[in-house]
Amino acid sequence: MTTITLITNVGNIDISLNKQKAPVTVRNFIQYCRDGFYNDTIFHRVIAGFMIQGGGHSEDLIEKPTRDPIVNEANRGLKNTIGTIAMARTDAPHSATAQFFINLADNDFLDYTATTNSGWGYTVFGNVTTGMEVVNHIAQVNTTTTQGHDDVPCSAIIIKQVTITE
Repeated sequence: MTTITLITNVGNIDISLNKQKAPVTVRNFIQYCRDGFYNDTIFHRVIAGFMIQGGGHSEDLIEKPTRDPIVNEANRGLKNTIGTIAMARTDAPHSATAQFFINLADNDFLDYTATTNSGWGYTVFGNVTTGMEVVNHIAQVNTTTTQGHDDVPCSAIIIKQVTITE
């Protein structure tokens, strides 16, 4: 089993990855981790009762360049339940690159329902095993709108480093 630890400025979050149900997504995520891509990125979108999103912006809200998008694996049975990690994407179903979110609730409206643009859903590829108290702390921070982004924490929540345990 592969565990990723997000070392943040407010505590650590351990995430177990599901290689069996989301192999492409897990390989993609691990490669970004190995490349140090997530180091010094922030949780740039925080919505209490919904999710916390990160993995793509520097502290000054500059979006980092990514590799090409990956295939959406939301149709492989994993659900967007509390404590799961899933890939963020645009409106296009197969547009996920590096950004991810951690579900703060059972968000079944984000699950796969059909092979249509609105039905593809968001690929879950793991779950928080320890550090949910850190996730919940992040979920409660004050947010603002800045530089064209909504729900940005007023004080930066920084992913300082990511470690991989295999």
